[in-house]
Amino acid sequence: MFSRFTRAIVRPPARNFADGLTTADLGTPDVDRALTQHRAYCDALVRHGVQLVMLDADPRYPDATFVEDTALIRPDRGAIITRPGAASRAGEVDAVADALRVHFSDLARVTEPGTLDAGDVCEAGDHVFIGISQRTNSDGAAQLAAWLAPFGITSSTVDIRDVPGILHLKSGIAALEPQRLVLIDALVDHPAFAGYDVVRVPPGEEYGANCVRVNDAVFVSAGQPQLEAQLRACGYALEVLEMGEYRKMDGGLSCLSLRF
Repeated sequence: MFSRFTRAIVRPPARNFADGLTTADLGTPDVDRALTQHRAYCDALVRHGVQLVMLDADPRYPDATFVEDTALIRPDRGAIITRPGAASRAGEVDAVADALRVHFSDLARVTEPGTLDAGDVCEAGDHVFIGISQRTNSDGAAQLAAWLAPFGITSSTVDIRDVPGILHLKSGIAALEPQRLVLIDALVDHPAFAGYDVVRVPPGEEYGANCVRVNDAVFVSAGQPQLEAQLRACGYALEVLEMGEYRKMDGGLSCLSLRF
């Protein structure tokens, strides 16, 4: 049984969303369209049994809609506040920490010199893959691994700094079951994923790798017809969601919520 979510922290983009960080060269996002896409995403979460914890948009942090990066939650064990690897995002964690204190009495924190974006963390049952990236360093990964270990959760690191086209580990991987992963070609042969049942992302549809299992459905970005067909063949019900404005800012489906 894959983990079931009952709540998700979400945060709509501020009007200055286009001022955020991006490595993509896909044009300037349309904020009104981004808000429409965000509402559709939130509606899909609700349809699948998830209660929303809605934070206010914060123009001080143009990237703040990508709430996933700010914390990692293990619902039966607690939460850890991250230390984002981009200095401009450091202040985003405060509002998220305040929201999490309602549900968790004791929050751990990643501390200097560690950096960690939770977009670099893929949870597959009781094992966690931690990406070493431009945003997450080895010290941050080690701190997360040490926090997880007493709960019986193992971890391994995956260095993606030389993998083209992905900012975070979860730009190229998703866990659909504890032993089933969606992987882009550039990660398929990594030894960390040996022994897993793999859904291989078709060439040209790499953006679709950032899909999300939400209870009885898999959320997948629109425009990935071959991947959609593969997921349906595996027996999954799909929520196909437009994500074009977030793609322009290096964001994907998992980035827009903190699920627990």
